[in-house]
Amino acid sequence: MRGWWQDLTDLVLPAECGGCGRPRTVLCPECRAALMGEVPSRVRPEPEPPGLPVVHAAAPYEDQVRAALLAHKERGALTLAGPLGAALARAVRVGLGAGERAGAGGPQAPVLLVPVPSARWAVRARGHDPARRIALAAAAELRRTGTPARVLAVLRQRRAVADQTGLNSRQRLDNLAGALEVAPGGARMLADGGRTVLVDDLMTTGASLAEAARALRAVLPERDGFYGRVTPGTTGEGARRATMTGVGRPEAVREKRGANSEEDEVGAAVIAVSPASFEINRN
Repeated sequence: MRGWWQDLTDLVLPAECGGCGRPRTVLCPECRAALMGEVPSRVRPEPEPPGLPVVHAAAPYEDQVRAALLAHKERGALTLAGPLGAALARAVRVGLGAGERAGAGGPQAPVLLVPVPSARWAVRARGHDPARRIALAAAAELRRTGTPARVLAVLRQRRAVADQTGLNSRQRLDNLAGALEVAPGGARMLADGGRTVLVDDLMTTGASLAEAARALRAVLPERDGFYGRVTPGTTGEGARRATMTGVGRPEAVREKRGANSEEDEVGAAVIAVSPASFEINRN
């Protein structure tokens, strides 16, 4: 685990560019351009998991962007949270424009950024929570540019899950089905805000975002005729079947708030996705 002196050293004396290794800079101009140069767009993995919300991404997961994300997540290059958060904020902003809704609280209600939680063992091993750190940076950037925003880390794991590395899309869905829940008191905080946006650094198969969206929809109140609750207490395989087939939900849910509906109460934004997903789904 990183010591406090290592964090302080990184903040004062960045050792190298997180994207290419150029010395004495957090992110060089070329790598910053790779991260920020694309116009954020809506993306879909293939196959698309049931219940996946509308997802917007800032950049393809390749070259300098991939290196920067790994440096922040796995090597603890904490100063990268600033530029990564700025890229995430751009994806959030584009998604908000596509949804054309500010939520039940009105235009001035803050956007609620909900980070997808990492496994506890992963947070301990890394010494920090990458998604939460980037979400805080994104919220600060959104506020700086005139969009009220705050971070609500209300999702938590209700059971242990296996390491996702090496699992295919179906195995990841099974691994995560019913694994997340909203912490006590989280539903009230969600109801008090505006548009809810799930945020993460990377989307691969979309299984994590789909499960996180299921957990949020289970507690979100009905707003403007939109609702989406899995039957309370449904977990595990039952939750996955409910998400896939609509069991435990009114038929109207699939019509009004089905997967990838722009009118879904829950949106999602990530920094990066596979180049194929980014190019195929470019607006």
